[in-house]
Amino acid sequence: MSNKIVIIAEAGINHNGDIKIAKKLIRLAAKSGADIIKFQTYISKDLVTTKARLTPYQQKKNKQKKQISLLKKNQLSFNQFKVLKQYSKKYNIDFLSSAFDFKSAEFINSLNLKYFKIPSGEITNYPLLKKILQFNKNIIVSTGMSNLQEIRDALKIIRNKNKYKKNIILLHCTSSYPTSYKDVNLNTMLSLKKIFKNYNIQIGLSDHSLGSEAAIAATAFGAKFIEKHFTLDKKLRGPDHKASLNPKEFSDFVKSIRNTEKLLGSKIKKITKSEIENINLVRKSIVASKKIIKGHLFTEFNITLKRPANGLHPKFWEKLIGTKAKKNYKIDDFI
Repeated sequence: MSNKIVIIAEAGINHNGDIKIAKKLIRLAAKSGADIIKFQTYISKDLVTTKARLTPYQQKKNKQKKQISLLKKNQLSFNQFKVLKQYSKKYNIDFLSSAFDFKSAEFINSLNLKYFKIPSGEITNYPLLKKILQFNKNIIVSTGMSNLQEIRDALKIIRNKNKYKKNIILLHCTSSYPTSYKDVNLNTMLSLKKIFKNYNIQIGLSDHSLGSEAAIAATAFGAKFIEKHFTLDKKLRGPDHKASLNPKEFSDFVKSIRNTEKLLGSKIKKITKSEIENINLVRKSIVASKKIIKGHLFTEFNITLKRPANGLHPKFWEKLIGTKAKKNYKIDDFI
């Protein structure tokens, strides 16, 4: 994998069940500089019972009372996802979709994607985890609503099953929409990296907070993947639009991450090319502070340090003191 952070534009169900909106999300995500556009693939009746209620954050933007009504309204068909996958290829952005049931997982596998995404709600769905392992793909695991033991159990299944050798990306996540800053807990990302280092994972962030601060800090913390919700318009009806970035915000979001990567630079302290031309101009050398006659001694009263650094290096100051001048010097002459 490249050292460049992989940025995922999480479109999710922000297409509102309209493939035209989904296509526009793909175009604009590609234009913003995102590496991956991600959706959610599911069969409503296989995902929830007819009795499942909406979560509190889902209720704020929806008239429906039950999850199944909301899911059906925002569901795309397998054939539509085939079209979207090809459409993504046209715009040179990788396609990804989370699967929430067996049939959807098998379908997603048929698309031959680079990664398989396990959403936070499915991290304890061990049969689905084992099903996905059969596809032998790189796996991205979101950890929202999970404690350490649940993450450990999931990773044991993934790593132990058939000696799984593909890449595992563990995303720190807080499943609250939007997530308040006090609940982001970015230090947890570093803890996960340390606790599960024996599982040979990469670490990242699935960010549901407002703005880009969390993602910028995660970049500085060493995140390899960053996921952020993406919408055409925050005012659209649907559960995730309000906690998403619009196209202009997402473009700025990507630029902030890329700029932070540049800022982090190398771990090695060395003189950069841009500094070289400044060294002699801003460093000092030993010069005469008074007229000095040949044969007189150099003292702290007749020499000083001034820019530029074209004369004797300051490190020779003590060795110079007490020695005799071999020529005459005027004020500001280099020694």
